[in-house]
Amino acid sequence: MSERLQKFLASAGLGSRRQIEDWIRQRRIVVNGQPAQLGLSVSNADRIEIDGKPVRIVRRQPRRVLAYYKPVGEMTTRRDPDGRPTVFDRLPPVHDGRWIAVGRLDLNTQGLLLLTNDGELANRLMHPSSRIDREYAVRVVGEVTPEQLQRLLEGILLDDGLARFDEMREAGGEGVNHWYHVILREGRHREVRRLWESQGITVSRLIRVRYGPVVLRRGLHPGRWDELDEAEMAELMKAVNYEPAPEPEPRRWPVAPNQAKSPSSDRPGQEPGPWAGAGRRSVPKRATSARAGEGGDGKAPYASHRPKPKPAR
Repeated sequence: MSERLQKFLASAGLGSRRQIEDWIRQRRIVVNGQPAQLGLSVSNADRIEIDGKPVRIVRRQPRRVLAYYKPVGEMTTRRDPDGRPTVFDRLPPVHDGRWIAVGRLDLNTQGLLLLTNDGELANRLMHPSSRIDREYAVRVVGEVTPEQLQRLLEGILLDDGLARFDEMREAGGEGVNHWYHVILREGRHREVRRLWESQGITVSRLIRVRYGPVVLRRGLHPGRWDELDEAEMAELMKAVNYEPAPEPEPRRWPVAPNQAKSPSSDRPGQEPGPWAGAGRRSVPKRATSARAGEGGDGKAPYASHRPKPKPAR
C-alpha cells in the first residue's frame, strides 16, 4: 500500500511532515534515483535516500510520547552550533527512528515539551487547524491594569499579525510579582512574552504547564520526563482526531535511572508553585480573581484537583 512520501517517512519517525516537506523542497530526498517531488506516493518497495544515505524501514515501532520538563538554558534544536545543551541530550534511546519535538520552547522558557517517535502525530499536534490548547504560567513584575488585561484578550497587532490570549486568569501573588495563567491555541515564536511586552509588562518567569490534555506533573523535576501510558496516549490522539492503523505489539522499555518518582512528591504542605489550576476550565474573554487563600507569597498555588501521578516506565 502506497502513501505520500512525507507521511510515509513521518510515520516511521524520521521527522515531522513539515520537516520532511522542507527536505523535499531542498532536494535532499531521492526516490528510485530521482529527486523527490511534493505529492509523490511511495511504498516499502521503493528505494529512498536522504542526503545520499539509504533509508531502511523494517517495521514501524510502537508509538511513544514523552512529557519532558524542559529546564531554562536548554535548546529545543537537535544540535546547537554554540555547544549549548539541548533537550535531546537527556532523552532515552528510540529504536529505528528518532524523537521529534512537538513545537519549541525558547532558551529562557521552561516547562512541558512533548516528544514523540510518530511524525504524523507531531504534525497534527503542531498544526494550527488542530487548535490545541497551550497553557502557560506567567509571572510578571509590576502592576497590571484591567484595561491591559482586556487588550490582551481582545487582540494586539504584533510584527507577524494579530495575536491574543484565548483565555486568562489570575493565579495569586502579592507585592511586585503576580502569576497569571494564559491559554493560546497557536504556537508563534515567543508569542506569550511578546504579548505581555506589548503592554510594557516584564515577564520574569514563564512555564508551559499543559499541552492539550497533557499536564506537567507536579513533582517532576526539570530535565526529567514521564512516558504517556495507553490511556493518556489515546486521549492525546483523540484531541487531534488521529486514528492510525493498528500498531505492533508494544515493547517493554527499561526505566531510565532518573525516572524514579519520589513518594513524597505530592504530599500536602509542599511549597506552592506555578501550576495553580493547570488544565482547569477558565472563564473566556475576561480575567478572574484568585480565590481567597490562594497565593500570598508571590507564587501561584497548585490546583486542588490535579491528575494522579502516573508510574514511569
